[in-house]
Amino acid sequence: MYSTLIFLHSLTRWLVVISLTYAIYRGYTGFKFQKTFTRTDNAVRHWTATIAHIQLIIGILVYTQSPSIKYFWKHAREALRNWDVTFYSLVHALIMLLAIVLLTIGSAKSKRMPTDPEKFKTMLLWFFIAFVLIFIAIPWPFSPLSNRPFFR
Repeated sequence: MYSTLIFLHSLTRWLVVISLTYAIYRGYTGFKFQKTFTRTDNAVRHWTATIAHIQLIIGILVYTQSPSIKYFWKHAREALRNWDVTFYSLVHALIMLLAIVLLTIGSAKSKRMPTDPEKFKTMLLWFFIAFVLIFIAIPWPFSPLSNRPFFR
């Protein structure tokens, strides 16, 4: 089960990155060119948040099943000396949780803004901040924090 969860978590990150990139693009172009916030824009906002929440649920399942995480919580002092274990046990989990919270707040605030430019601006700002945090916390092959292959 753990290997399946890791695969799904690795695969779903691409959906999160793609949907966030597209939502940020729509937010930017909508704000810059004073477009109308359409049903499509609202759907992009909604589905981006939904995909991120699905990824969070998969991540929580990975977290509860991971041998490294179980080791960390049983031997925290010793495990803190191992950066990879610390990264996944604390850093990755907390940054990603913060990013999803910010994305959720941004989605809710954007939905409730009274004007179209405010909706686009709110979506752009909050989603961009969440994207930066997510990008930093993903273990890309080139990441200095911890690296994994593009697909596991």
